[in-house]
Amino acid sequence: MIRSLSRLLQPRSIAVIGGGAWCDSVVRQCLKMGYAGPVWPVHPSKETVGGVPTVARLSDLPAAPDAAFIGINRRLTIETVAGLRAMGAGGAICFASGFREADSETGDGADLQAALVAAAGDMPIIGPNCYGLINYLDGALLWPDQHGGQRVDRGVTVLTQSSNIALNITMQARGLPLAYVATAGNQAQTGLAEIGSALLEDPRVSALGLHIEGIGDVAAFQALAAEAHARGKPIVALKAGKSERARAAAVSHTASLTGSDASARALLRRLGIAQVESLTAFLETLKLLHMAGPLRSNRVVSLSCSGGEASLIADSAEGRNVAFPQLSDAQSRRLRDALGPMVALANPLDYHTFIWTDAARMAEVFVTMMAGDVAIGCLIVDFPRADRCDPVDWECVLEAGEAVVRAQDKPFALLATLPETLPEPLVARAIRAGLVPLHGLDDALSAIEAAAFLGQSRAASQPVLASGAPRDIRTLSEAEAKDALARHGLVVPRARQVAGADQLAQTLVAFPPPLVIKAEGLAHKTDAGGVAFFRNKTCKAREIALGMGCESWLVEEMVEGGVAELLVGVVRDPAHGFVLTIGAGGTLTELWRDTRTALLPVVAGEIEDMLNGLRIAPLLRGYRGAAGADIASIVEAVLAVQAYVMEHREMLDEIEINPLIVTPERAVAVDALIRKGEKE
Repeated sequence: MIRSLSRLLQPRSIAVIGGGAWCDSVVRQCLKMGYAGPVWPVHPSKETVGGVPTVARLSDLPAAPDAAFIGINRRLTIETVAGLRAMGAGGAICFASGFREADSETGDGADLQAALVAAAGDMPIIGPNCYGLINYLDGALLWPDQHGGQRVDRGVTVLTQSSNIALNITMQARGLPLAYVATAGNQAQTGLAEIGSALLEDPRVSALGLHIEGIGDVAAFQALAAEAHARGKPIVALKAGKSERARAAAVSHTASLTGSDASARALLRRLGIAQVESLTAFLETLKLLHMAGPLRSNRVVSLSCSGGEASLIADSAEGRNVAFPQLSDAQSRRLRDALGPMVALANPLDYHTFIWTDAARMAEVFVTMMAGDVAIGCLIVDFPRADRCDPVDWECVLEAGEAVVRAQDKPFALLATLPETLPEPLVARAIRAGLVPLHGLDDALSAIEAAAFLGQSRAASQPVLASGAPRDIRTLSEAEAKDALARHGLVVPRARQVAGADQLAQTLVAFPPPLVIKAEGLAHKTDAGGVAFFRNKTCKAREIALGMGCESWLVEEMVEGGVAELLVGVVRDPAHGFVLTIGAGGTLTELWRDTRTALLPVVAGEIEDMLNGLRIAPLLRGYRGAAGADIASIVEAVLAVQAYVMEHREMLDEIEINPLIVTPERAVAVDALIRKGEKE
């Protein structure tokens, strides 16, 4: 069902239902923020709420409110929602708790939440168990507490599932203009993605920040990403729950490597949503996106008057997808003329203090550094505290920075290594000068990395492949798994399945070496002593095989000449679809943890990008003159696995090829595992 949230999010009238301190706060905060519309408190016995006269019943209101804040107990909340719907209200915030989130304690929370949704019908509700929202553009607050924001004409939207985190974000002092701060609570009716899409419709919103505890409706998030892309508004996410959660009784390496966080990351990446790792990086990224938008590349120049700061930013960049391009000859010549012979010319640049307080020469140096193929410049400077020091000698920085902004069209950031050395008054001055104020080296580089990702990425047009919910899951034998995958194009070794000592003996006579004998029915056969290799005919092969403690074996050709061993795995994630993992394979897979993940379906180019992102990528390309792997064959193998998944998605639980031995001519799956069940 498509519901319009516009009346709820940009209300022309607000009803506040209840008489507690939270309702009093809603009324007072609206008045304090200069909300232009009427605020109508509703209470059966109190004469005023928040200093405004009340009416006793909903029916006494002069008109149906565009938005209502319901601050009463959970059972009365349901009754009130039904009444608001009947009178044609635009929507409601349900503040009360004790619904689904408390079902284990109350025993009736889930039932009450279902009743609440039924009472709302097609009228939008947000919550229950949430603070609500703040519209700083129009001064409309359906918010039961203090907050630290102020009215703005344009800004970013922050949407979170945590009311307390939302409250904390309103208290930021980083110069981030907040257009909306909204919470989603239990998402009983209206989910995070639906609220996000509605907020992006406001032309005054520049970017969307999502704090996500659980993604939930994947299709809704795909629609949100498509909406954001169409409107040219970037999304950045802070996803909770990064700890890996290996599956219970993991049979494969893939299952132990791929947790809920890996699949969520893959989904966000696929949707073109940038992901950051901390709340401070989240705020800095939103600030950069608001002022500069997505960056056209990850190429950065850094300027400081200290070698220590130049080293710090260089070290902070390690492991990040940011680059400091070398200076051109023309840049070096101009810098040498401006700085003299004693300054080492490099990027990051320590321009020393020889030109400090000479704003014109500083600007000349900064503009020269920005002349190359770079997306953003970072001027590192920490201002002295004004209560104990005289900051007058730092005026040159703002003057020179403003000159750089006027001289070229790339974003230029004023970057403080310590947040407290770039306080709000200076942040405001920097913004007026056209500079992007950033706080903290790590957070600033995270913001640049995210903005560069957004400048290059596009939301995938193909929908995520939905998984089924199979029951009675069983593990196919290796022979069954290989046969099934081979029918979809996967290359497997020539093999023979045998049972009993006599058949084993006959097969060993007929099957030429080099060969491999594998015990059937064992998980992680190598670790359990269930694999033996024979390069030449030997009378011990039968004896060794019989000592494996099984009654049937797989005898197959030994694949030689391998450049590398890879893992190719697919795991069903009920929340996100099917997660593809490609990485360094073999017995040390979990030790190396050299993997890349994506959500199915993928195309050949995405598979190649995953391979190029591995630490063993140089080996695959041919390391130090050695022969490289046949990359096209690896891609074909992954696409064969995907073809099987797509055909069996309703029954499939997981697949693993480990190892996929890749040679200069082919890619061969020498071990395979499939777990599948019946349709639910």
